Amino acid sequence: MTMEDAAASSLTFDRLTPDGGTQAIDRALAEEVPVAIEFNGIGYAVLMATPGDIGDLVLGFALAERLIGPDDAVLDVDTHRTEQGIVARATLPPDRTDALLERVRHRASESSCGICGIENLEQAIRPLPHVTSETRADRAAIFRALKALYDHQPLNAATGAAHAAAWVGADGAIRLVREDVGRHNAFDKLIGAMAYVGADWDGGFALLSSRCSYELVEKAVLSQCPLLVTISAPTRLAATRAEEAGLPLVVLARGDALLLRGHRLLP
Repeated sequence: MTMEDAAASSLTFDRLTPDGGTQAIDRALAEEVPVAIEFNGIGYAVLMATPGDIGDLVLGFALAERLIGPDDAVLDVDTHRTEQGIVARATLPPDRTDALLERVRHRASESSCGICGIENLEQAIRPLPHVTSETRADRAAIFRALKALYDHQPLNAATGAAHAAAWVGADGAIRLVREDVGRHNAFDKLIGAMAYVGADWDGGFALLSSRCSYELVEKAVLSQCPLLVTISAPTRLAATRAEEAGLPLVVLARGDALLLRGHRLLP
C-alpha cells in the first residue's frame, strides 16, 4: 500500500469509563488530506479528501463541475504526493477551455460540494438536465442493498468516520463502492470510477450513506442516475431540485422503512 492509498492510521487514546477506569487503546482514524486539483495547469480547487482513488475523484469532480461531459474521453490524472498533501493534474479537451476559465476558483473547500468559491447565485443554482434513464429496481432491491452496504465499507468499519457511495444493480446487488470522509467526494469517486470503465447505471441506483443535499442531487442528475437513495433526510432544496430534474428520491432509507418521492416502486 502506497502513502496515497493509506486511508487510515492509528493513534493511542485513553478510554475512560464511568467507574473511574482508564485504559490505553489504539484507534484507527480515517486520513484526511488536501487534494489540490489542477486542470490545464490552472489551480482549480483544493478538496479535503481521503487519499486513495484520486483519479476517480478528479474525473467525477470534473463531470460534476460540468467541465467535461459524459461523452468526453476520460481524463488521464497524474498525482504527486507532497508533505502537504496530494497534487492531482489533468488536461481537459481544448473545447472545454472556456468552461474551465468560467468556473476556475482559487480557494479551498472542505469537500467536492461544488459551491465554495462560487461568486454569485446564478452560478450556484444552475439549470439541470432532465433525467431520462429509468430504474428497474423495486423496494426489495433497495432493502437488500441497505442490508449489504455495511459489509462494503471497510474504511468506515475500521474508523467510523467515512461515507460510502454505492452503485447498486436493479436486483439490489452492490456492484461498486467508493468511500471517503466527505459524502460529496465519495459520490464523485463512484461516478468517476464508473466513467473510467464505461459503466452506466443499467437500471440500478445510487445508494449513499449520508443525508440528501442538493449538491448530491445535482451529481446524480448530471450522471443520469435513475434513482437516488440516501440513508438520511433531504433538504427542501434537494427535494425540489430532484423533482424539477425528474430524479426519483428514496430517503431516510432504513432496514424497516423508507420514504419515496417522485416514483412508484414495484411491490
